[in-house]
Amino acid sequence: MTNKILTIGYIGNGKSANRYHMPFVIQRTDKIKIKKIFTLDHSKDIWDEIPGVIYTESLDDLLNDPDVQVIVISTPSAFHYDYAKKVLLSGKHCVVEKPFADTYQQAQEIFDLAKEKGLIVQCYQNRRFDSDFLTVQKVIESGKLGDLLELEMHFDYYRPYIPESVHEFSSINSYLYGHGCHTLDQVISYFGKPDHIHYDVRQLLGEGRMNDYFDLDLYYGTLKVSVKSSYFRVKERPSFVIYGKKGMFVKEKKDKQEEHLKLFYMPSHDDFGVDLPGEYGTLTYYDEKGYHEEKVVSVNGDYGRYYDALYETIINGKEPLVKPEQTLLQIEILEKGIANLK
Repeated sequence: MTNKILTIGYIGNGKSANRYHMPFVIQRTDKIKIKKIFTLDHSKDIWDEIPGVIYTESLDDLLNDPDVQVIVISTPSAFHYDYAKKVLLSGKHCVVEKPFADTYQQAQEIFDLAKEKGLIVQCYQNRRFDSDFLTVQKVIESGKLGDLLELEMHFDYYRPYIPESVHEFSSINSYLYGHGCHTLDQVISYFGKPDHIHYDVRQLLGEGRMNDYFDLDLYYGTLKVSVKSSYFRVKERPSFVIYGKKGMFVKEKKDKQEEHLKLFYMPSHDDFGVDLPGEYGTLTYYDEKGYHEEKVVSVNGDYGRYYDALYETIINGKEPLVKPEQTLLQIEILEKGIANLK
């Protein structure tokens, strides 16, 4: 029996679509087809055309294409809300890059519209398939750490020239929205809704400037999950550090998919995104036999697994990978986090 094909269109032909979406989709031509991409001015696009894909400067051409079942919005964040409404009103399923929307109210409106139309709308949470995050789950589920006490997640840069060049504050373009949308979704997808949250979200250069730092503590009973990021870390902190009653696990190296994509080293390579042995995390623990320290082979990441799940949802009626309540909770956290910034 031949698989049914899921036909996709894109709004936006920039870095997001060409780096984080389409390289994975074109590895799945047995079940997913990219038919059409809407771009405002194709003559100014810097990315190579994908053979067989139609590029159009007419949004209506994409929205009214009867073959296209789902449209992926990969534009700057400020346009997500408006485009999502247009896609749903045209009768298409919709995937929205993160951050999903500017406010909880906007996000709720989008989900309500999708429900009214009998359509699926999801946030593109590909970072659920980061190698380091998947490896952390493997370690937790091994039971070797015992009861979990504390988990720290870091996403650091040393890019002082970026916040120093920004002289206004924007919520949708804030550092918390732009990067917390990765790590917070990982926390929510694995641990669920926290009991309470402590927020430390700053503009290190002062009011009226870019949000360039955040440190959120999410509490789950006795477990504290800390999500931390900064633009001013000359040396990055470990990607993950986990402490349990019996041991700890440190994963220094982040998932390598983004690193490889920036080098145009694509998923067609067998070693794409794969950690080398020197990049494996270190597990240290005690059990009935005493003290142990060992390297943990990294689980391979694959952003394309998001599209595998999307295919199963739209074609085979499976449960959505990213639930509306997860996205709404994330937007609620993001909105509260920047509430006092100006």
